[in-house]
Amino acid sequence: MENQTALKERFESYKLQNPSSRIREAAKQLGVSEAELVSIGSDNILLLPEFSSILNDIPELGEVMALTRNNYAVHERKGIYTKASFHGQIGLVTNPDIDLRLFMTAWTYVFAVNENNRKSIQFFDRFGEAIHKIYLTENSNAEAFERLLAKYTLNDPPTIQIEVKPFQASIEKLDEDIDVNGFQNEWKSLQDTHDFFGILKKYEVSRLQSMRLAPKGFTYNIPVGQAESLLNLVSSSGIEFMVFAGNKSCLQIHTGKAEKIVRTGPWINILDDKFNLHLNDTEIDSLWIVKKPTNLGLVHSIEAFDREGNLIIQFFGKRKPSIPESEDWRKIVKTIENQI
Repeated sequence: MENQTALKERFESYKLQNPSSRIREAAKQLGVSEAELVSIGSDNILLLPEFSSILNDIPELGEVMALTRNNYAVHERKGIYTKASFHGQIGLVTNPDIDLRLFMTAWTYVFAVNENNRKSIQFFDRFGEAIHKIYLTENSNAEAFERLLAKYTLNDPPTIQIEVKPFQASIEKLDEDIDVNGFQNEWKSLQDTHDFFGILKKYEVSRLQSMRLAPKGFTYNIPVGQAESLLNLVSSSGIEFMVFAGNKSCLQIHTGKAEKIVRTGPWINILDDKFNLHLNDTEIDSLWIVKKPTNLGLVHSIEAFDREGNLIIQFFGKRKPSIPESEDWRKIVKTIENQI
C-alpha cells in the first residue's frame, strides 16, 4: 500500500481540482480503494470489526439513511433499523423501511466517517470496496451515535491492509454442456422465487445466461430505454413496487411508491422523501422481463445487466407471503411487454 502521507497529498490535490467529486470516483481516479481514502480522513475512525454487534446497535440511532450501491445503481432509504438476524454468514434486517440481505463473508472494515459534519457508519470488504453505509439524518439520535463510537473505537488502530482484487473474467459454461431441458423443467416447476438461485447453482448457469436459456415465453429481452419508461409508469399509476439493488455483500430493498422521477445526464433518479434511487441506465447492456411460477401464480420482474453480465437492479411488484402478485404491477409489465 502507498505511504499514507503521500496518499493524503495526492488526495488533497485531487480534491482541489475536483471539489464536487465523490470519494468513490476519487478512489478510481487515484488508483486506490475507497477504504484507503476513508482511512486517511482526519475525522474518520476505524472501529472494531464486530459487524453483527454494530448492526444490532444501529436501531438506537433512530431514523437514519441506508445506502447500498454498485457501479451503476445507488439505493438510498430512510428509516429505523430493527435488530438483524444471522444464519451463519447471512444476515437479515427486515422492516417496511429498512430491508437488507447481508452476505458477511467478505466484510472486513468498518469506519465512523465525518464528511463535512455529515456523519455515517461505513462497511468495506477486504478489497476496500464499500458494502453498506448508514448516514445520520436530522432526526437521528446524535448521543447514541457517540455511545456507539465509544463502544467500538479501536484504542490503537492499525493501518488497514487492502487486498488486490484478482481479475476474474466471467466464464460461462457452454450452452451445449448444460442440461437445458432439466433447467427449463425446474424453472417451469418453481413454487417459490427464492428457489431460483438454487436452480442456477445446480445447473451451473449464470443469471444472465438464464435469461437466454429460459423456457420459451418466460423471458423477454426489451430495449434498455424501457427502464425509464417503467419508472414513469410506476410513478403515474401510483402503485407500490419493489426495487432490489446492491453488491455481492449487501442487497437493499425498497417497497413502496416512486413518485418524483428526474433525469440528470446519464442518471435516471427517484427523488422521494424516504427513497432515492440513482440508476445510470446508459450502462445497462440488456434489460429483461422475467416470469417465474410460484404456488400463487406467476411473478414478474424487470432486470437490468451491465456489459460484464452483472445484475445492476431488479424491479418487482409489491408482494407479501401468501398474497399473489398485484394485478396493477402485471398491467405495467404487460404495457412494457406490448411495446417490444
